[in-house]
Amino acid sequence: MQSITKRWLRGSLLITVLILALAEGLFLYFCYQNLYGDIERAMESRFSTFIGRLQATGTAGDSDSNAASRAQSLRRTVEQFEEKDKFEFMLLDQNGIVLATSSGTINENLTEGADYYHALISSDGFGRAIFRTPDGERVMAVTALVPYDAGNITAMRLVTSLTLADRQWWNTVLLSAGVVLVALGFALWSGLFFIRSIVRPLGQVESIANRIAGGDLQTRLPDTRYNDEIGRLCHTINEMAEHLTETERMKNEFISSVSHELRTPLTSIKGWVETIGTIQDPTDQNYRKGLEVIGAETDRLYAMVEELLDFSRLQNGIKLDCQVLDLVAEATDAALFVEGRIRQEGLRLVYEEPPEPYPVWADPARLRQVFINVLDNAIKYSPPGGSVFLTLSRTPTTVTVSVRDQGRGISPEDLEKVKVKFFKGKNAVRGSGIGLAVVDAIVTALGGTTDIASTLGQGTTVRITLPIYRSGQEHLHEPI
Repeated sequence: MQSITKRWLRGSLLITVLILALAEGLFLYFCYQNLYGDIERAMESRFSTFIGRLQATGTAGDSDSNAASRAQSLRRTVEQFEEKDKFEFMLLDQNGIVLATSSGTINENLTEGADYYHALISSDGFGRAIFRTPDGERVMAVTALVPYDAGNITAMRLVTSLTLADRQWWNTVLLSAGVVLVALGFALWSGLFFIRSIVRPLGQVESIANRIAGGDLQTRLPDTRYNDEIGRLCHTINEMAEHLTETERMKNEFISSVSHELRTPLTSIKGWVETIGTIQDPTDQNYRKGLEVIGAETDRLYAMVEELLDFSRLQNGIKLDCQVLDLVAEATDAALFVEGRIRQEGLRLVYEEPPEPYPVWADPARLRQVFINVLDNAIKYSPPGGSVFLTLSRTPTTVTVSVRDQGRGISPEDLEKVKVKFFKGKNAVRGSGIGLAVVDAIVTALGGTTDIASTLGQGTTVRITLPIYRSGQEHLHEPI
């Protein structure tokens, strides 16, 4: 559970922090440029006004009278400067020495800026500087070179305090930092809340899954109110537990059934062995009957064990040895194999062999096993005097083998489960209950389908459909 939170902290939250930090940096950068840039532009606009007035004084020539007039105009402008509460207006000579100020005094604290020297080397004649006075006050100075000869006056300089601007700047910094912290806190809270809504159900799922894995198949996850991935996961785990419970029940019934099926012939064999042991004459009728019973029951045991082994091989994966076969010939051989038993049970086999071959790509041994298992079921569930119908048909792409009996049928609730391993229906007779599961596994491996239809009291029909052989089909049936 912690790993999800850590991954979120290292991933999404880290990205959120980086994005917020970048946004904060850009916001503060533009705020700084606008705030201090507005002050600088305001000072430069005043220089434009002063220069405009200066241009109107005298002519553009450089005569001594014009220069004196401009110098006098600048000094008068300094003396009459109306924004003394905001700016300190200065006039500088060619060495940057202050000649006059709007306050009437020369404040050495305001002469340390390098703005005059920047103005001398700049292309537009403007120089800018922000510095801190010996008193610790931050100020901004902007110097503009006088474009006309004005005697010993070379430049105009405006200096303003940045105390209010700095205060506004730090208020902006604090406010924006507060907004970022609030956004980060909300992202952290909402993210942890969302993760907790995932982690807690997952922890419950893990706990219940561990209990199920430990063998507690009765435990279930509570119904979730969320119709999302977690809700569907809980529903799937509950369905898995239901299937495991049902499989466990069928497995137990299977073990009980197989134990009973094995005990019956073993009891018979043991009884007849003891009986034969007391008979001295091999020609005795009971001696011969005992040997017949022992042989029959041994064959029965052998068939059951082979069925169990076949099912185990199919579950673990076996290799099919496929080749081109004539389905008609294989079905006919299977019918001949069970014909004797059918007559012995008092039944009748109805089978009309098609005149043309039905080619399929299959394993002959496994295909024969499919036919024998299906016919064996039909024989077991047919009443005395009934008939077993074996029918073959084909379409341009498939062939179908149908085996129908006139037995007791299968109930609707059992019909959909008869191909499930270990399942034995209510009307089931002796047997392991895995015959149809083996049939379905083999037919599926051969690329076919097994369909079962049944009506209670009327009988059951098993249809096995396989694809007609086509050249190139060989690669479709790899080992399963």
